[in-house]
Amino acid sequence: MKKLIFDVGASAIKYALMDNDAHIYEKGKEVTPHDNFEHFLTILKSIYEKYQTQIDGIALSLPGTIDSVRGQIYAPGGLSYNENINLVDKMRSFTQLPITIENDGKSAALAEVWKGNLKDCQDGIVIVVGSGLGGGIIKDGQLWKGQHLFAGEFSYIFQGEGTSFMENAWAVKGSTTALIMDVARRKNIEASQLDGYRIFQWVEALDEEACAALQTLAKNLAIGIYNLQCILDPQKILIGGGISQQPILIEKIQEELNKIYEKIPFDIPHAQIDNCCYYNDSNMIGALYNFLTMYPW
Repeated sequence: MKKLIFDVGASAIKYALMDNDAHIYEKGKEVTPHDNFEHFLTILKSIYEKYQTQIDGIALSLPGTIDSVRGQIYAPGGLSYNENINLVDKMRSFTQLPITIENDGKSAALAEVWKGNLKDCQDGIVIVVGSGLGGGIIKDGQLWKGQHLFAGEFSYIFQGEGTSFMENAWAVKGSTTALIMDVARRKNIEASQLDGYRIFQWVEALDEEACAALQTLAKNLAIGIYNLQCILDPQKILIGGGISQQPILIEKIQEELNKIYEKIPFDIPHAQIDNCCYYNDSNMIGALYNFLTMYPW
């Protein structure tokens, strides 16, 4: 029997039929609703009914602060209707199969621990660069969630002067959204006209504004990575998200890290950065691994 895996994002609910080795047999996606929880649950149910005779478990990756043991979502991320919802209990309205849920950034980290670039690491960090910044912290080979299930919520780290969250949060300075907004400002065009793909085309063509914005993004990411290295001292820090598929991003972050270390008159451990092994499927692979650790039969 296989597992039905969901990766719930702000724009799409991706799903896949997978075996215990993370082989994907079928995949698809539906548009994520933003009106109410009932609509969201109806979509999950319709996908489940398509595969119910082929599966013996369901695993989900979602945004938000999540208690994976209880199946409870507290802070819901971008899907406000999930606030204070026990999703596992709600899904019992249409199935009695084992169900697990986990935060999307933490799922991406689990994918790297299981089959990716943290496979041989006891301590590591995954930073997922998207519309915000998420990720996961691996300590002693295990996902570390903290006392409030908030560890790895990198978007909320302050970076800069002042007390304004919307000006100084790391998500505002180090995300794909930050890159898009910076290029839009430099070129005096609407941000809605831009995406990461177009910006990196400009970077490849050595466009001055796009290259300057990328350098700023890399600097802001490097500052945060330096601080995380000082606090947690991991073996590796991995960069994930769609943007991490651009090799020049890792190059520029390393360049900015080198500038930081050159100014420090002490011999301290340097952050070892790399890209994640998995991109678009990382959350689903990590969600599957979470299921297998909770139901190891």
